[in-house]
Amino acid sequence: MKNPQSPASSPSPSGVSRRSFIKTASAAGAVSAIGFPAFLRGQNLNSAVQYAAIGNDGKGWSDIKEMAYHMKIKPVAFCDVDSTRQAQAHQLAPDAALYQDAREMFDKMGDKIDAVTVSTPDHMHAYLALMAMRAGKHVYCQKPLTHTVWEARQLKKQAAKSGVITRMGNQIHSHAFYRTAVRLIQEGAIGKVKEVHSWVKTTGHGRSALLDRPDKNDPVPDTLNWDAWIGVAAMRPYGGNRVYHPYCWRDWQEFGSGAIGDFGCHIFDPVFTALKINHAPTSVRSVHTGINDEVWPAQQTIYYEYGGTEYTAADKLKITWCDGGLLPGVNLGKTTDGEPLPRSGSVFIGESGNMVLPHVGQPILYPREKQNNDYPMEDALNHYHGWVDGIVDGKQPSDGFDYGTLLTEVSQLGNLSNHFLNETLEWDAENLKFPNKPEADKYLTKDYREGWEIEEVLL
Repeated sequence: MKNPQSPASSPSPSGVSRRSFIKTASAAGAVSAIGFPAFLRGQNLNSAVQYAAIGNDGKGWSDIKEMAYHMKIKPVAFCDVDSTRQAQAHQLAPDAALYQDAREMFDKMGDKIDAVTVSTPDHMHAYLALMAMRAGKHVYCQKPLTHTVWEARQLKKQAAKSGVITRMGNQIHSHAFYRTAVRLIQEGAIGKVKEVHSWVKTTGHGRSALLDRPDKNDPVPDTLNWDAWIGVAAMRPYGGNRVYHPYCWRDWQEFGSGAIGDFGCHIFDPVFTALKINHAPTSVRSVHTGINDEVWPAQQTIYYEYGGTEYTAADKLKITWCDGGLLPGVNLGKTTDGEPLPRSGSVFIGESGNMVLPHVGQPILYPREKQNNDYPMEDALNHYHGWVDGIVDGKQPSDGFDYGTLLTEVSQLGNLSNHFLNETLEWDAENLKFPNKPEADKYLTKDYREGWEIEEVLL
């Protein structure tokens, strides 16, 4: 069996130099020597892709260090609203310029930047990715790509209009486990698929331990550009460390997308890839433990209905999502031979068997006699370097914004449905509306703060 560990998930040592990264990667044969076309503005054929990172710590840092050991990448700028979160990136590339506002970075270095990663809270993804693409920059953006369905449509249109290479940060798309699961489903290992159940243990809120915004107004640290952190959202007091920044923003409707926003684009990815779902759901319905105007529900179950594909057993397919510790409402004894389900993942219910795909785990076939531990594993690919290689070769990777926005819309439609407890919302994807519930249409987009508006993309 081939090694299932993806290079994309292999740790790079923190605090070491870029030279050490490149030396190690070269010795391991991790970087391919690929011809470099003349796609950069007036640069020589052997020039590097001049790279800027927006968001420099946490997921931003893991994106940076993976990109940095590609031989064709040259970090030229790092941008983070909090200067205390730039230390590792600055150590990696001491000559790169440092910024706290991406608008200033593009104003001063726009002609020196070719490609950008966006690793910020969800509410700023669309604004920053659109700004970069409108300037002709290639973009790698974290999931979910956008904070609303309308924003997802704008990213999809702008990527096509700009002709840039894009990729969403769902790195497990390139992992051996997910790639193998896709192959097994498409080879008919469990027959045509009748339904899918996906879940994650994470709660929709709870990391902040708050249900309502705090009324305290702690002073903003001198190192934090709070105006740029708030960005497109309505201004509110800082609130103190860990209320929003740097971690708990996911809980808040104004900034994050809850559990399904955090994990939906990951866990739904092999489902959509395996079944070749390239269309929107026809309806969505949510049952949850309660919602207010500030945070996402602690637990939710979301029911989607889709049209069928060549890999489904009927012309309709039901996909169910749950989180917050809830597990799928299926006959577990029959589905998994009585074995417990993983804490996060998906169950594919097939005509001749079932498959459990743990979140970042080897697929398991049921009944157990179907399982063959020696079945060949797909090779792992480096998700990050696949984007860089796409820039170098001029070839769009398999999960660019055209695909990434599809997964993003699914997640955000689920969040939207939370506002209408246990009501089936019929979805007209082409016209961006809910024919049976017009009052839900307002949640497809949002108001933007003056000076931070997002303009519609016109083709």
